[in-house]
Amino acid sequence: MVLATKIGEELRVNMIRRTKGFTLIELLVVMSIIVLLLSLAVPRYFHSVDNSRETILRQNLSLTRQALDKYYGDNGLYPDTLDALVSKKYLRSLPLDPITGSSTTWIIVPPDVPEKGGVYDLKSGAAGKARDGSEYKDF
Repeated sequence: MVLATKIGEELRVNMIRRTKGFTLIELLVVMSIIVLLLSLAVPRYFHSVDNSRETILRQNLSLTRQALDKYYGDNGLYPDTLDALVSKKYLRSLPLDPITGSSTTWIIVPPDVPEKGGVYDLKSGAAGKARDGSEYKDF
């Protein structure tokens, strides 16, 4: 009877030791599931970041062009620089080109008649193409 109790106690101690942690196989299975889920999610994340940058670029160009039109409507000529839109409170600050990460890379398009001012339109100075195949400078 004493021997059976001693053997039963040893089995219980061994089972407790085994259930304390995870085996290497269990850890590898969990890690492979995590890698699989990340491989599905990461490309979608970067795709949405690129789409957001393009949307912000289009919006910044649209708002700045509206400010240029209002400036022309109020003053009868276009501003000499983009900073004139900020100094006369048509814009709070120059918008950022989200593709280049700078507000100084805008390409300024002058009007056909130089007497009408210096900034008729602006385009992005970013190199490359958007997701729809058009170039950033053509936005």
